[in-house]
Amino acid sequence: MARAVPPAEPPPEEPPRVLLWRWRRNPLRRRADLVQGWIAAGLFLTVLAGIPTAMFLAGDTAYHHYDRTARHQAATRYTLPAVLVRDAPRHPEPGSHEAKKARYPVTVRFTDPHGRSRTARAYVRPSLPAGSEIRVWVDTAGEVTDPPLTAEQVRNHSMGWALVAALTVPLIGATAYGYANHRLERHNLAQWDKAWARTAPRWTISP
Repeated sequence: MARAVPPAEPPPEEPPRVLLWRWRRNPLRRRADLVQGWIAAGLFLTVLAGIPTAMFLAGDTAYHHYDRTARHQAATRYTLPAVLVRDAPRHPEPGSHEAKKARYPVTVRFTDPHGRSRTARAYVRPSLPAGSEIRVWVDTAGEVTDPPLTAEQVRNHSMGWALVAALTVPLIGATAYGYANHRLERHNLAQWDKAWARTAPRWTISP
């Protein structure tokens, strides 16, 4: 006996076309939806173009700033010999990799550029005994300070500001879109209220 042929099934429905739906004509699309779509597209293109521009401007500005700072520091800071007044603390793990990088603040004595004997705190390697001689950086006032910025530090600072600018541009774009979306939603709610005010009386049943 031949088996019954099962009834034909309808072809599967195509998934709804939601991509770029704000630009497609359909009875449910409102004018505010089209405006919101254009705002999103405009902000997206602006962010794409703004990221490299902001990175270049921020990085270039930061580079010139830190380069001038480094040149000024190199011209106004000096290295002088200093002597430890006390022993430097011992590192818990002598000879370890951490001990080679560790630095401890110790009181040192030195003669400033004006010939005055001064004491200050300087960071030195662990286990240095009192009386050891080190080099310290001082400014024109004779205060112990950090060494001038190196070319690598100038470059790293500039790249850091460029990265900050690259992250800030999308954040500004997202904030602008959120604000515009909020205003459009309030506009839509107001339009719905007006439409309901016109429609509600037709739904009211007179006694």
